[in-house]
Amino acid sequence: MKLRPLILLPLLGALLRAEPIDADLLVVGGGESACAAALQAARLGVGRVVLVNDIDWLGGQFSAEGVGCLDEWTTVKGKRVNFPRSGLFLEVVERMRAHNSARYGVPAPGNAFCGTETIEPAAAARIFEELVRPQVEAGQLRLERGWEPERVAVADGRVTGVIFRRPDGGDPAARLEVRARLTLDASDWGDVIRLSGAAYGAGPDLRSRFGEPSAPEAFDEAGRQEMNPISWCLVLREAEGDQTVPRPRGYDPRSFAALDKTPPWVDSDMSGGIYSMTGWSVYTHRRLVDRWHLGLPMGTEATFLNWPVQDYPLCQLPQRVVDALERNEAGASRKNLVDLTPAQRRLIFDDAKQHALGMLHHLQTVVHERVGDFPQSFRYLRLTDEFGTADRLPPKPYVREGLRLEALYMLREQDIRAETREPKWAKFLPEDAVFGFQFNIDFHPTRRRFLTGDRDGPWQYIHTPERGWHTDTDRAVFPLRGLVPVKMDGLLGGGKNIGVSSVVQSALRLHGQMMHAGQAAGTLAWICLRDDCQPRAIAADPARVREVQLRLVRGCGGPGVLLWPWQDLAPSDLHFEAANLLAVRGIWRPEADSVFFEPAHEMSRRELAQRLTALLDTLRPRPPVPASPLYEDVAEPDRAAIEALVLGGDFQPLAPRFQPEAPATWATLHAWLTRSGLAASPGLVEKGRAELLLTRAEAVQHLWRALRLAPGHQEDPTRKSQ
Repeated sequence: MKLRPLILLPLLGALLRAEPIDADLLVVGGGESACAAALQAARLGVGRVVLVNDIDWLGGQFSAEGVGCLDEWTTVKGKRVNFPRSGLFLEVVERMRAHNSARYGVPAPGNAFCGTETIEPAAAARIFEELVRPQVEAGQLRLERGWEPERVAVADGRVTGVIFRRPDGGDPAARLEVRARLTLDASDWGDVIRLSGAAYGAGPDLRSRFGEPSAPEAFDEAGRQEMNPISWCLVLREAEGDQTVPRPRGYDPRSFAALDKTPPWVDSDMSGGIYSMTGWSVYTHRRLVDRWHLGLPMGTEATFLNWPVQDYPLCQLPQRVVDALERNEAGASRKNLVDLTPAQRRLIFDDAKQHALGMLHHLQTVVHERVGDFPQSFRYLRLTDEFGTADRLPPKPYVREGLRLEALYMLREQDIRAETREPKWAKFLPEDAVFGFQFNIDFHPTRRRFLTGDRDGPWQYIHTPERGWHTDTDRAVFPLRGLVPVKMDGLLGGGKNIGVSSVVQSALRLHGQMMHAGQAAGTLAWICLRDDCQPRAIAADPARVREVQLRLVRGCGGPGVLLWPWQDLAPSDLHFEAANLLAVRGIWRPEADSVFFEPAHEMSRRELAQRLTALLDTLRPRPPVPASPLYEDVAEPDRAAIEALVLGGDFQPLAPRFQPEAPATWATLHAWLTRSGLAASPGLVEKGRAELLLTRAEAVQHLWRALRLAPGHQEDPTRKSQ
């Protein structure tokens, strides 16, 4: 599948798009988050979803940005493992694995240093097309390609639609107008949010804003432009003969000196696991297909480059870029990238492409001569032609940081920053969680140092102090409020255009995280449209927040979304819904030092009393604890929960001993639910079952059932009153 040349589209656009398009939901962008938002809304029943993308390909990081090796790792017990997958992200990964199995005989053919899962860009684009096809064919989802936002219509503080124009090279007179009840901005740079007049941020937040330890205290000359850099990824395939690219404009070997001491290739099948240093090299870092160790045919080998010297900082721009921006608009060179027009951004992007090609040229020449000739040399790798672009580069850069919506809640560094190298639970775990996440605070080099007096001469990257890639975070959840603008109505954030600080955005930008953000925003859009209300009304209504969470956890046409980031909880688990929804309500919170739910763990009477008391606390006031203990074998800190349980229910007469260490059985759970006035399944005390030991998986499902059936407590809007 190749990109359709945009130059062929204007005539068709003039014929078919003279009249405005009316939509229930307009989604702007075609990346992974935009696709997730549009698909989720359509699957939930929104009838008129329109997705407008500026290029032909869907899939963002997976495809158009060329980032085919997925970052998703976390640390558990000192080992690098994948963060648990869920929702539409899991659905996409399963499709990736199926594609790879069919084509290469294995689901994960990359044997890459940075991740277990890999996918080639064109295959990823096809996967996203296939993902949305049923809704397109059903007439629920309309795709419009090759349009950039030009103007946003706002009436009485509410976004009512967007007017789009063709990018450079298209018909300058062509326009597309979409009128929408609700607009969701999941574009690369948040142009709809910016053009609407909604509040947003770009570049670093000062320490005075959020009190973040990694934030600068003041801006210097380049500070307002400083962002996590873009990278123009290079996707390479094995070929015969010398494939050295021509010397790019502005190439100087001094700019890439870091590569002169770096292994370009190592012979590793990554059997030691991801991030095993025996497999660290430029080549294996994000290899897509490892044909050498898998015995695949010649020509199937593929890798892509996303290496620090390839990063392109977005401040301290080379003079040639400054001059080009100033010729376009006086003062443009001093603006943050977010605040530039698409045409102005392309001036920067062109230089970033040349820098990336300079890295490849260096690997194919200087580095090749340093290490000698061998089959896996970059000299024998060619740029892929699958993008359909004239320069064989991805149509988009890898975007690490963009516009940040000023939302009802802004997630800050201190909300998620860890105190140890082993992630546990974040300090801020709000009850309006819409997905769980965890990744380290990961800033690539954000500035450059020019090596001569010539600002068009060679430069090397530098890290800003306190903005590196090794600050650890704990497992966190993203709040629904982070999708909702502080003032503007008719508008939702998606993708990277959400309520986070610059520091947090460096930890919240991965493939899966962005799909979760889109899926959550699409679910929020659905309930807003169903109830004909604004997003802030949903955020202020706990019952409807719970409904959003329920829809996310249950999934819609695919796996449910993990709200609470347990490591051992999968959407296919029967207790997935219960464990997620009791956790986000504070009823079933984990031990402080464990990220595992441990479903097979057999519960004691103490633990069951604590869990059941936490549930009862959400239903009624806790009775006061008497001055004298009720039981001779119960001491603090267990006394409060256990005595609240028995005093709040029909537990008389009381035995002198509670036996907190004794195992809880099915009969125990049945008796305590009944005595507390909650619904208890008769199956718990069927013949032969009463004395079965109670596991956490069983207990959490029965407690969730009891909560849903509690009088006056409508946890499940799909359940009829009983």
